[in-house]
Amino acid sequence: MDDTKRRTRGGGWTVGRVLGIPIFLNASVLLLALLVTVVYGGYAERQLGLPALLAYAVGLGFVGCLLGSVLLHELGHAVTARRYGIGVRGITLELLGGYTEMDRDAPTPRVDALVSLAGPAVSLVLGGVATAAAVALPDRTLAGEIAFQLAASNVIVAIFNVLPGLPLDGGRALRAALWALIRDRDRATELAAWAGRGIALVTALAVFTLYRLQVLTLFGLLFILLVAFTLWQGAGQSIRLARMTRRFPLVDLAALARPLVAVPSGTSIAEAQRRAGLAEPRRAGLAVADSSGRLVALVDGAAVAAVPVDRRPWVTVDTVSRDLSRVPAMRVELTGEQVVRAVQAHPGAQYVVTSGEDVVGVLHVADLADVLEPRRSARRAAVR
Repeated sequence: MDDTKRRTRGGGWTVGRVLGIPIFLNASVLLLALLVTVVYGGYAERQLGLPALLAYAVGLGFVGCLLGSVLLHELGHAVTARRYGIGVRGITLELLGGYTEMDRDAPTPRVDALVSLAGPAVSLVLGGVATAAAVALPDRTLAGEIAFQLAASNVIVAIFNVLPGLPLDGGRALRAALWALIRDRDRATELAAWAGRGIALVTALAVFTLYRLQVLTLFGLLFILLVAFTLWQGAGQSIRLARMTRRFPLVDLAALARPLVAVPSGTSIAEAQRRAGLAEPRRAGLAVADSSGRLVALVDGAAVAAVPVDRRPWVTVDTVSRDLSRVPAMRVELTGEQVVRAVQAHPGAQYVVTSGEDVVGVLHVADLADVLEPRRSARRAAVR
């Protein structure tokens, strides 16, 4: 399998499929593997009296057990989502767990809650089975220690994940309950995300207290602070997404699309900009037309900006253009949600907006961001 097929959006790799679902491994898992192998391998060497090479091999095996547990947790979400007609794009395993990417949101609060709690339920079952194995196996044996570690990790993962705050599974269940109560999914998401930030703050304060009481080691302090920071960031992303989603109805491609000014192939950048300024002084986009007047390419604004002003009279638009067939297209009638999903599926700086077979303009992703996130846009403008 070549690298282009194995790479994923997050800088990881495709490692296979389970039940037809692509499984991705984030590069951060390498850090997890190193930490767990060193810590658990050292423990096995000291406490179980294993030779160093075998002890660290056991530590690496324990990494595989942990990743398998996380994968089964995420498969709980994925299988339940499929049960209710929600497509699953893939499962990604990373440093602090994993996530399941679905192609749409749950249609009702009940489905949202069921999909959210399926993962912790799987972890609890795994924890129960591993606990039974740990009790049945002799103490201070390799098999008994691994069973105990698997039991502890799965039970902790299950309990931690049901805490009521996004981005945790319990936060999604809380959102489902609030959604059913207030009939506003976006507002419910925002409230559940603020609860997640509260959990992150309480976690950070608690871990500092435990460290000062010498209950936790420095490694434990740093690891749990990393978890709290990740929670805080995840909650912030949920808040941002909820606010964006609330503004989806404001997205009107007919109004956002910049009209195109077509210039013949071979026109200099300076001349094309002059013509665009005359036609549409504020918002025009530039396109290249062939001898019959048919649009064949779209001028890339970023490429134009990279050309020094004194060179623009001598550089043609053809050198800073993309063939129109290679620019992602959107139909002018798409809803705000459909536009955002199209941008997520095909990230880019600009998109051709069409009506039937006609090109009606070009959408700059910055213009879309101004509608969806006016606060961030205003802050960026102030910085500039």
